[in-house]
Amino acid sequence: MSEPDGVVGRVARLLRAVSQSPSDGATTTQVARAASLPRASAHRLLESLTAEGLVDRDQRSGRWFLGPELYVLGVAAAPRYDLTSEARESVHRLCQATGESAFFSVRRGDETVCLVREDGSFPIRSFVLFEGSRFPLGVVSAGIVVLAYLPDAEIDAYLEAVDLTDRWGASHSGDEIRRRVAETREHGWSVNPGLVVEGSWGMAAAIFDAQGRPHAALSLNGVESRFRPERQDEMGRLLLDEAHALSAAGRSGVRRR
Repeated sequence: MSEPDGVVGRVARLLRAVSQSPSDGATTTQVARAASLPRASAHRLLESLTAEGLVDRDQRSGRWFLGPELYVLGVAAAPRYDLTSEARESVHRLCQATGESAFFSVRRGDETVCLVREDGSFPIRSFVLFEGSRFPLGVVSAGIVVLAYLPDAEIDAYLEAVDLTDRWGASHSGDEIRRRVAETREHGWSVNPGLVVEGSWGMAAAIFDAQGRPHAALSLNGVESRFRPERQDEMGRLLLDEAHALSAAGRSGVRRR
């Protein structure tokens, strides 16, 4: 049996599924569906994870939450991987400068995961992204910009292996994503013109690691009327400035290794 189908792979999928509902928790059925597991198997593994402190179950609602042991492990791992303190400052500056909601997301495998969110001053907001939300590469502005700066061979292999139209519609066909990749490379930032939630637009700039690979992104999100072409140039430059600063911070060893 290959590793993704082994116990470790199933446990990883369960933990990611639980993380998708950080505030309200998730039912056993929801977790099983998201992890592509039979409900009985999911429940059995969740009970085992509870015994280890990796998940927790609310006794009244029966909903599952990430457990305290994951927090301890995260704190221990932070000195090696964490850039969120610097990212929070960038996110805050973007909010102040634009009035839009701003985000910091990181790449994890074939997904981007939102780690930092700050709402801007504009009263109408979008809740497409929240801390802990995951999207495949090529979906939402962060996923588009990270994908765009991967080597062409990796992009081709990824698009051949996935079918994003099944969940995200025809606007996420291979040809459409390649078109957005080309536009992103031309401008330097990506634009999501309401393709996930109608009327909710986003823009993002990539953050690069010491090897020059995209590993994270800063993004702005808001209503369509706030993302007119004349304003995109202004917000794009702000995103690039902050993303370049975070890339430089990573290369200079801000994060201890």
